[in-house]
Amino acid sequence: MPVLRIEHPVPSYEGWKQAFDSDPVGRERSGVRRYQISRAMDDPNYVMIDLEFDTRAEAEALLAAMRGVWSRVEGAIMMSPQARVVEVVERKEY
Repeated sequence: MPVLRIEHPVPSYEGWKQAFDSDPVGRERSGVRRYQISRAMDDPNYVMIDLEFDTRAEAEALLAAMRGVWSRVEGAIMMSPQARVVEVVERKEY
C-alpha cells in the first residue's frame, strides 16, 4: 500500500489544522483512502501526516499538488516540508 508521508514544523498547530481541514487539494477526490496525523511529543508544532492510497501514481499526483500549495503557504502555515512516497510492507497489531 503506497503512503505519502509528509512532515514539517508549523508555527501554530491550530492554524495548520484549520488549513489542513479546509482540504485545498481534495484528498478524497485524489484517492486518499485514510490518513493519520501525528505530532512529536517533544514538539507539538511538528506534524507528520500519513496519507494512504491504492496506487503509487495517486500518491505521487497528490504530492505534486501539495508542492503547489506549499509554495503559496510556506512560512505562514508550515515550513520546510519533507515528503516521500513509501510502501507499507508489513503491519501487525497486538
